[in-house]
Formats: sequence, C-alpha cells, structure tokens
Amino acid sequence: MNKDKLAAFIISHQGKMIGALMGFLVGIFLLTLGFFKTLLLSICIAVGYYFGKKIDNKEDIVQFIERLLNSYGKK
Repeated sequence: MNKDKLAAFIISHQGKMIGALMGFLVGIFLLTLGFFKTLLLSICIAVGYYFGKKIDNKEDIVQFIERLLNSYGKK
C-alpha cells in the first residue's frame, strides 16, 4: 500500500481511526492508572476541551466563570 492509498484510507475512515485511537489510549490508561485516575483524567480533558472551544469561539471566559460562580452564590 503506497502513501497516497494509505492517506486516502485514513481520510475516508477518519472517525473510525480517531475512535480506535481513543479506545486504545483509554485502555492503556485504565491498565496503567486504574479506573478512578482515568476517570479524573477524562474529566480534566473534557473541561480543558470545553474552555478551549470557548476561547476558539472568542467567548469571554472570565465573564462565563463569574456568571458560574455567582449562580452558586445565589442558592
């Protein structure tokens, strides 16, 4: 299989490749770190992704955090 065919295969099956890689990484983390450390790592990655997406969309992070903290103080 030459490079062009391999690249075309990866591009046409991009979601499957990313999913397989993610599953592989989660499996490695579960085997080496354990369930709860892997869960904590996954939560940290999700929070980082969420805030990174807000930054990419040019949203005001400070305003979001202030709104979040104020909503907890009003309860």
